[in-house]
Parts: sequence; structure tokens; C-alpha cells
Amino acid sequence: MSVSTSVTARRLVAAALAAGALVGSASVSASAAEPRFERSHVEISRVQADAPGFDDRSARSLNAEWVEITNSGRRGLNLDGWTLSDRQGNHYTFNHYRLAGRSTVRVHTGFGRDTSRDLYQDRRNEVWDNRSDEATLRTERGRYVDSVSWGRRHDRGDHRRDDNRRGDHRRDDHRRDDHRGHIGG
Repeated sequence: MSVSTSVTARRLVAAALAAGALVGSASVSASAAEPRFERSHVEISRVQADAPGFDDRSARSLNAEWVEITNSGRRGLNLDGWTLSDRQGNHYTFNHYRLAGRSTVRVHTGFGRDTSRDLYQDRRNEVWDNRSDEATLRTERGRYVDSVSWGRRHDRGDHRRDDNRRGDHRRDDHRRDDHRGHIGG
């Protein structure tokens, strides 16, 4: 092998390695610039819209009205800034809350002391309509995560009857939007 051939071969190898390093660093910096979410499954798993007993706006009655949010993924997810809202525009914003992996949090309407399993909206009036409403969960940037609706919806023509008179709405009992999906896409 001549000296010029080995120099040419070394230059080609060096150029190929340099090009590979450049492409690799560009892909790392591009992925680092994008916010990365774990592909967690976060959903509204149950809703207790009609508190058992009388709706008397007592702490007991208001705290018996709740929505459960479940993270079925392995890793925890920061819900800071996420919102839970109803059809009338009432909304609750999660503040400094991390939902652990494979766990559920219950968001109560009334007052109480927040824990890892129970959060309180600190409201003095009911939020969820007993007969017909929709709970919607969105990220801090307004991205749709999930929703559960119950009862009649005259404005959309959804005349599905809710046979669950107690107001405990489970995930499988209600219409879901088909475009729900994983966080972070």
C-alpha cells in the first residue's frame, strides 16, 4: 500500500467520523430542545357528580363530589398547571402536584387538606351537573388529555342515557372522545 493511499484512506475515515459526529450532535441538540414527556397514560377514571344524600353545600356534600385522575404509566408525571374543567367553564388548576406512576388522585369540589391521594378545589358550590356534564383534563399548555361526559347533550345530539342513578360515573360507562391519547405524542 502506498503512502498516498493510506493518507487518502485515513482522510476518508476521518471525514466520515466527523460527519457522523456532526449528525449525532445535531440530533441530540434538537431532541434536547423539545420538551420530553413520558408516554404516560393519564385519564379521568371515575366521576362522582351527584354526591350521595342532599346537595346542601355542606363540606361533606361538596367533598363527596369528585373526579379521579389515574396515571397508569410506570413513571410519575408533573401536573403543575394542568386544568380540570366542566362544560360551564369552571376549572381547577393543579398547583405543584406530581401524580405518581400507577396511582390515582381524587379531586374533591369542597375544602380539605391536600394529600398525594386527595386534592381539594376549595369551592363553596357544586361544580359538576348531576344530570349532564363533561369533565375535561388539559395540560399546562392547553393540550387535550381526556374527557368523560354523562347524561344528555342536546347541543351535540348525544342522547345516550345514563342509567347510573347514583352519579358515580366510571370510565367504561361514558362516551369518550376517540382522539384521546398518550401525553407527548
